[in-house]
Parts: sequence; C-alpha cells; structure tokens
Amino acid sequence: MQSGEVLEWSASCLSARRCSVLAPKGSKKGDNKMIEQKNPASATRGRHKAFALALLAGACFADAALAQTAPAPAAESVDEVVVTAFRKSLATALETKRKDIRVSDGISSEDIGKFPSENIAEAIQRIPGVQISNINGRGSTISIRGLGPQYALTTVNGQAFKSSNFTDGFRYDVIQTELASGIQVYKSPTADMDAGGLAGTVNIDTVHPFDVKGRQLILAGKLQKQDLIGGDPTGKYGLTYVDHFFDGKLGVFLGGGYQELKDRGDYLWMDRWTVANGTYTPARLRYRRIDRETKRSMINGALQFKPTSDLQVDVIATYAKDKTTQDIHQQVFLFTTPSASNVVPITVTNGTATKVQVNNFRLENNHQFENRPQSTGALTGNIHYTGLENWDFKAVGHYSRGSAQHNEEAAILGINIPSATVDISNPKNIVFTTSTALTDTAQYNTATLIRNTYPNGAYRTIDSYEDAGQFDAKRYTDFGILESVAVGAKIRKEVLKRYVVRKDGQNTIPASYSPTMAATGIAITNFLDGDMTLPAAWVSPNLDVYRAALKAQGVSIYEAFDPAGSFRVERELTSFYAMANLKGEVLSKTFRGNVGVRSESTDQTVKGYIGGAANPQNTEVKLVAGNYTTKKSYDNILPSANFSVDLTDNLLLRVAAAKVLVRPIIDSNNQLATTVTTSTDTTGHKVNTISIGQGDLNPMTANQLDVSLEWYYGQGNGLSAGFFSKKVKNGVFTQLVCPTAYEGTALSKDASGVCVSAAGDTYSITQSFNDARTVDIHGYELNWQQSFDAWLPINGFGLIANYTHVNPATSTTGFRLANLSEHTANGTVYWENQTFSARLSANYRSAYDQTSVESFFSGPLGHTVAARTQFDLNLGYNFNEHLSFAFAAMNINNAQEKAYLGNSSRWQMSSATGPSYYLSFQYKM
Repeated sequence: MQSGEVLEWSASCLSARRCSVLAPKGSKKGDNKMIEQKNPASATRGRHKAFALALLAGACFADAALAQTAPAPAAESVDEVVVTAFRKSLATALETKRKDIRVSDGISSEDIGKFPSENIAEAIQRIPGVQISNINGRGSTISIRGLGPQYALTTVNGQAFKSSNFTDGFRYDVIQTELASGIQVYKSPTADMDAGGLAGTVNIDTVHPFDVKGRQLILAGKLQKQDLIGGDPTGKYGLTYVDHFFDGKLGVFLGGGYQELKDRGDYLWMDRWTVANGTYTPARLRYRRIDRETKRSMINGALQFKPTSDLQVDVIATYAKDKTTQDIHQQVFLFTTPSASNVVPITVTNGTATKVQVNNFRLENNHQFENRPQSTGALTGNIHYTGLENWDFKAVGHYSRGSAQHNEEAAILGINIPSATVDISNPKNIVFTTSTALTDTAQYNTATLIRNTYPNGAYRTIDSYEDAGQFDAKRYTDFGILESVAVGAKIRKEVLKRYVVRKDGQNTIPASYSPTMAATGIAITNFLDGDMTLPAAWVSPNLDVYRAALKAQGVSIYEAFDPAGSFRVERELTSFYAMANLKGEVLSKTFRGNVGVRSESTDQTVKGYIGGAANPQNTEVKLVAGNYTTKKSYDNILPSANFSVDLTDNLLLRVAAAKVLVRPIIDSNNQLATTVTTSTDTTGHKVNTISIGQGDLNPMTANQLDVSLEWYYGQGNGLSAGFFSKKVKNGVFTQLVCPTAYEGTALSKDASGVCVSAAGDTYSITQSFNDARTVDIHGYELNWQQSFDAWLPINGFGLIANYTHVNPATSTTGFRLANLSEHTANGTVYWENQTFSARLSANYRSAYDQTSVESFFSGPLGHTVAARTQFDLNLGYNFNEHLSFAFAAMNINNAQEKAYLGNSSRWQMSSATGPSYYLSFQYKM
C-alpha cells in the first residue's frame, strides 16, 4: 500500500459469533475521512455511528483471522468504513512491510504533515533494531543493529540525501517531520539499490500529489517548551497544499514550515583520571551547561505530470535549513595542575579513589559561543515510460547537497583554588566542595589572573554534495517463475570538503582594558537542576563585553588559515546491476523473490595540505608548505537475494542474503586526510590533537543473512521474529597512539597515560586501521502489533512492541561496536476513538560503550553509558473532521544519561535535560 492511501477495513466478517457490518444507505466512500450521514443536523451523531461501525468491523475481522475461518459468502449489501489516525498509520506500515520482498520495517504518517513523533530520529527509534543518540535530550543520529550512524545510508525517495555534516553521520534533527509521508528501514538490500548502507538503508518517502485524493490545504501550529530551559514556549508553523489540474494529469504539492526550539543540557563528568598500580584517581572534573537555540525552516515540493497513460514525469525538491546557536558555560577543575601530587586519596574502594583531597589546583572558567548553521537539500527529476509492451523504463537525474558552518569563540579565565574535596562513592550523589565559592568575583582580579584569553576559536566550513544520473530498464516475461528482468546503471560524483580558519587571541588580554568579572560577569545558577551535592552556581565571563572591549581598543584578531584542518575528498562512483524478479510456487507454496548482482567501482582522491613552520601571527596553526594528493581505486561485486514464501494465507517466511559495503568514513578521529588542531592550556603548554590521515583504507564489507517468520493474523495485526547475521571484513578502528617521536619531537606517556613531550606539551594522536579479522555481528528481533478490540469490552485499545538483541563484539582491540546496546525495546499502548486518542510509549536501551569519537563526554579512556528507559505521552482531540489538537509530554520520567568507567560503581558522568512538552493543532480544508 502506498503511503497516503486510505486503509479500508471492510464490512463482512464471520467468526464464532458471525457478524455483518453495513454502512447507512446512501453513504459513499469517504476520501480520507469517516462516512458521514446526509442529514447535516445529525452529522456528529453520524460520525460517531460510522466510527462505531469501523471499530466493530475491525474487531470482527481480527476475530475471524484469529479463528482461521474460511472466507464468508458475500453479504447482500456491503459498504466500506475507514479507520483513520494512529491505527491507520500502523496498519499502513504493516501492510507495506508485508508486501515488500526485502527485510524491512517502517512507520507511516497518520495524515499529511502529521507524523507520530516530534522529530524523525525519535520516530525511527520505534523501529526494531534502531537506536538513537541524543543531544540535549533531542534525538539526532541513529544506529541500526549496533552499527553507528556512519554505517547507515539515508535516502529520500530512493536517492542519496547528503548530510549537513558528514563527520557526524546523518543528522535527522535537521529535518522536520512534515517532510515524510513514510519511513522505511531496509535491512536487506536489492541489487537496484545504491550501495553504502552497511547497517541498512533509511528511506524517507515524501508526499506525492498523485497519492492524495482531491485538493487539500493544511495549516498547522505548535507550541513547545523544555522544562529545564524555562522561559516562554517556542513556536512552529506549517502550511501544506496539494491539488490536481488538467483532469488529474498534473499533481502539485507544496509544503513549508518554520520552527524555533530552545533546550538546555547540563553535564558533570570526570574528564581525566590518573591510573597507577591499577587504581583510578580523579584528575579533572568538568561542569558543562549548554543552552541551545534553534531556528529551522523547510520547504519541499513535488510536481507530477502524466500527459499519457504510459508517461509520467516527476520533479521533487527538498530544502531544510537549521540555524543553531549554543551558549556553553564550563568549569574545568584541573586537579593535577600544576602537579599530580596535588591529589591525595582519602578512600580507595575496588581500584578507585572514591574520595580525594585536592590542594592548590587550577580552575579554567570558560564561556564559549557556537554558531552552527547547517542545511541539506535535494532536487530530483524522474521520467517513467511504459509505452513499449512488456517494458518499463526509468531515468533519474539527482543533485543533493549538505553544508554546515561551525563558528566558535571562547573567553577562558584561569584562577587558583586553594583546596577541594571530591567524593564519588555514591554515583547518585556526587559530593564536591571548594574552599572558595565559585561565585566569588574577587578571585578574578584581572591583574592576578593566571589566564585571561579571548578569543579562542575557529571557523569551520563542511560541505558534501553529489550529482547522479541513473537509467533502469525492466522487461516483463512470461517464462516460468521469471516474472521480469531489470538492468540499470548509475554514475555518481561525491565531494566531501572541510575548510578551517583559526581565530585566536595569542596573548593574555592586558588588565588595562580587560572586563572585570565583578562588573560584567554572568550569574549561572541551578546547575544539574539542583541535583548532587556541589556548587550549583558560578560566575561566567561575558563574551559580549570582551568583544566590545577589543573593539574599543581597536584590536583586530588575525584570521589564520589552518592547512592541517582542511582537506577535500572526491569520489567517482560507477555502478551496474542486473536483477531477476521471481514469482511462482514451490511445494505448493506461493513465493516472491529476486536475485541480482551489483558492481560498484570507486575512484577516490584525497587532497590536503602539508604544514610547514608555525604561522607567526597565530602559532596554533602552521603555514602551508605544500600540497599532497592520495588516490585509491577499488571494485566490489555485491550479490543479493531476497525471498518471501507464503506458508499459509497469513504466515510468511522471509529469507535474504547479500554482500554490503560502506566506503571509508570520516568522523572526528577518523580522517582520510591528516588533521592537526593546536591550542594552549592554562600553563602555556600546547595541546595537539592529531588524526593521522589514512587515504588508503579499504571499504568495509559484510556478508549478511536475514531469516524471519511473520504472521499477519488480522487487519493491522502482526507478529514477527527474525534472525540476522553480519560478518564484517575490513572493519575500521581508530586508536590512540604515542610514537617515540612526532615531527622530530620525542614523546612518551605520563602517569595518566597521556602522550607528552619533554616540554610538557600534550599530543593526542589517533590513527585508523583496517581490521584483518572477520567480526561476527548477529542477533534477533521480535515485533508485535495488536488491536485489542476483539479482547476488551471497550474498543480502540492496542499495542505495538518490539525487542532487539545484538551480540556485541567482545574483543577490546581492533574493530568493535561502540554505541551498541545489547538489548533494546520499544513499546506503545494506545487508545483512540473518533474524537480522542492517547498513547504512552517507552523506549529502553541497555548499557553501551562510547569512545571520544562518539561522545565529547567520554574522555580519552572512553566510558559506558548506563541503561535507561524513557516514557513519552501523546494525547489527541479531533474537534471535527477539519480541526484537531495534540499534546505531548516527552521524557515524562526525567530519564537522564549517566555513565561509568570500567565497572558500574566507578562514576564517570551525570546529566540533566528534563522533560519537554508541546501543544499543537492542525486545520485541514
């Protein structure tokens, strides 16, 4: 069933109690609405009656399916009733899954512009095997079956959709839900699909006007508020228009929306530890408060033109823009600066100094502002021709681009703290006391500050774009089980580029025009929402005042090109495929399937810069000494096969096997080009972060197998169980290295395991490798979707639930699965009638490991994020057939991200984001 179609639950059912449902005489099929009585005075009464008929029909149908009875004789008079809203979206998604030959799961919009989640990432997490990662409590990126965001391919209407920031994996929070009419996660590919989804392919279907009946104009609005940030609610506004012209030969769709969001996240974590004789001792405690403000705009449209019955032309365009700013206030307590002997353990338990006394250490008070505009968009043209008998031709031209700019600046003030105590023995209540109050502005005397730096920042531009041309031909046959043969070719050109400019104040700002904290400082309060026993308030430097002070003195900051942080990757991708579609019987069982092979050729070029001497105007970057180019080419043959067998009318066996790949990825610690970032710490020592380029990495491949058994025992009801296995080759892993020397500087590890030079400069060097082993990832999924109408005296109740188990890779070296929860589960109980609806959803994921690649808060040793469950509540009210309202409370149980290091008793991180709420309306004309 195509997204946007109405799911019709018909009328006649025979079960143990035999019943037949008839629509009122004179009624007609509704166009995406309930059957109405002709008499306007009884419209409300008629709608309730029609809805009751729909519920009764569903109950009878489910009862009949459960009883496995034979089809009933045709009733004397049968009309149709329509089930709408959430139940319709569930049944549509289930029917799409049933008809698909591939192993897939999906979700469907309840109506145009009405998706059952706040954002697309949060909607996708309801799909079996899909996990999300949050930023400030808001869903952003996804993982499929334990493989991280970079291993999934995201497409829109089957074509690549470039990420706004290719170093993070695809950012779903940039896209508003109004873009999607349905989302499918394909876990087994077919030969005609683009390669690149080692974990799976997420396809977002947009609204197509030919899938919508009649003219529709929809207005929508929403008020949203996160509890922790406080303040006034922010708004969201949307307009959607669908129409048809020239006797239905031209379809037009246009949608647009604007949204503002505000949220806040507070994080407390142990950023560094010293490890000696097996004992972990706190070395650096950090506060971090992030106040985030987002302004989003999106426009998408589609034209579909069918001048003849055998020719159709589609043009689809999508553009989404996200302007996000982050106001970050940090307190960094450097316990081991100036000396590790500052830290005196008081209590040591199970290899951890759970309580320590710290003397004469340094505090860095940091206020950082980040401006992060980003955008993503695509333009696709399709031509579909069926004018030759038994032939089907398609041609596609496609362009997609994602872009992000990260502009950051910071003021950093350094002071001395005479003493403090830290007690982490109870992870639920970290106790931290300081001898001087963090709100005492007297200790920030500008003449005696250890550090007074502004600005400290960079401007990074990140772009990714793709041009593609594709041609497909299908020949229908009448030759035994061979239904059709399809062949196709595609040419893609992909570019990934990064350009970095550093903007740093090189010297301490003179006291003569440095802002004073007492007069200009910003009061920060209620850190961690009052949780924990620690100073929850401090005074932070004011960036606006620092900017004004430099301007008043006529000081301009030199913008230095950073050659070591800039690079360009070009890929030319050529592919061909051939696929046979099969249909027939085996052992008297009907089956559908396909077998095919795809050939992928990749020509990759990495271009970067060779750094020379330090830039005299900004010693944190180097001058350009030259350029380098690294080329690599490889070919991959990717066979695939998908089969579904109808064991009975309602029981389906699905088997799929394929070879999949993902080309070398780029993230913050895995670069195809060498990148170097340098900064200066409180003591004046350099902090060098270096990723050694690996332009010759091989693509990761996996031989995968899926087997599932699916039972569809009633309209909208289903139960399935599936097993999957992926054997990954050339898995890429990144590790910290400390060579004996780097660019002529001798290096060694200190007591805390940090790579340092004799001068005290820090070197954080990462290098990526292909793992020679074959890593086995396997697990199983369970999925249940059930209406309770046949079981309960009150109609409208139902359940959707799924559980996924993934066996994690147990090796501590080489390629391993970060961000992998061994157990994940989702469940939603719902109730709805024609007027009201309610849903309570729970999302659970077990503990998972993260390195510094996956999380800023993990530190160099990594950490394990503790298991957690989040509950969300949705309530709906349909005022009439045109106007509806919804209320949602997200994270109503205030689930927080907490982490530990090594074992669950060794606390590493706590956070606070709190619940959020929204109230929305939709008016449909």
